[in-house]
Amino acid sequence: MADKKSRRAVVIGGSLGGLFTAASLRAIGWTVDVYERSVSELDSRGGGLVVQPDLLEAFRFAGIAHAPQLGVPSRDRQYLDASGKVLFRQRMPQAQTAWSVLYNTLKAGLPDGIVRAGVALSDFVQDGDGVEAILSNGERVRADLLIAADGPHSTTRSLLLPDDFPDYAGYVAWRGLLPETAVDGAAAARLVDAFTFQSGAAHQLLTYLIPGEDGSTRPGERRWNWVWYRPLAAGAPLDAALTDRYGVRRTLSVPPGALSDESRARLRADAGEQLAPALAALVHATDAPFLQIIQDYRAPKLVFDRAVLLGDAAFVARPHTGAGAAKAAANAVALAQRLRDPDGSIDEALAQWEAVEWHNGMRLYEFGINLGAQIMGDLSLHTAR
Repeated sequence: MADKKSRRAVVIGGSLGGLFTAASLRAIGWTVDVYERSVSELDSRGGGLVVQPDLLEAFRFAGIAHAPQLGVPSRDRQYLDASGKVLFRQRMPQAQTAWSVLYNTLKAGLPDGIVRAGVALSDFVQDGDGVEAILSNGERVRADLLIAADGPHSTTRSLLLPDDFPDYAGYVAWRGLLPETAVDGAAAARLVDAFTFQSGAAHQLLTYLIPGEDGSTRPGERRWNWVWYRPLAAGAPLDAALTDRYGVRRTLSVPPGALSDESRARLRADAGEQLAPALAALVHATDAPFLQIIQDYRAPKLVFDRAVLLGDAAFVARPHTGAGAAKAAANAVALAQRLRDPDGSIDEALAQWEAVEWHNGMRLYEFGINLGAQIMGDLSLHTAR
């Protein structure tokens, strides 16, 4: 049995959820090892996101310093019609950041060697006192706790719940990132200082400014982030969109630079026909748009003895909630708060954590589905090309 004064956790997944978990548990004195199956540094696949209070609280709890201005502030929220006319504008201050800014800040705040890249979970075994992780490099690591923070298609969850998979929601997010200076002055003037939307029949585009690739929030050095939700029928249409320029059929997303020429050309043509001029200009100026499918998933429970599902491994909430990263951060901090007594029962702490966090996850999951229904309407009435 592990010494109660030096408890250890193995975290599977080195994205935001895994790093928030590692930072939070280290803050209460745990030893933590993070294993990430990707060999290289993770990229900014998530693009932009809203700076939620739970993100800031997670940095504070873990004692990780961050830039005074973590994101780009926006003053208003506005809605445009297809002609570019402002239908509605309201003062609603908030800030938007980039996935890469959060990731790089977390990595910089953790000691070297915490994250082991290129190592996947192969299996694990449990007994009454802990868990042993069996890794793809042949290592077997004994710990008090195994935490699955390995995303919507979690390897860990597949071992616990082999028949559970996320469900496709019937639509996708076409996305893009581009330099602030890549659009003309008229388009920029229409969009700057605002979180901008255009909604239509079964589609919605939103856009806002985020920090530049180097994290800069100075005007002229930032980036535009845009997301366009559009229906795409399962089967041949979805398969065609997910088949990249090299003929490889992707599962969940097509990364920047890998869209087929046909998909990219159709996206630009549709933008010119359906979007406000300033928004169409963003799509046309994006060199490497990318694609992500929208999915739903809810785990029946979060705690399986000493194995725990956290973040997107537990609940896949639709991105309309703006809370994916914040959900993982809140899960991690709440877990650490329950486990902070070095002499307390781990099993009791996990039961208390699950009782609250499962219901929090369900609320966000259901909220995302309701928002999706409001935005997309009855998808059976729309046929995507």
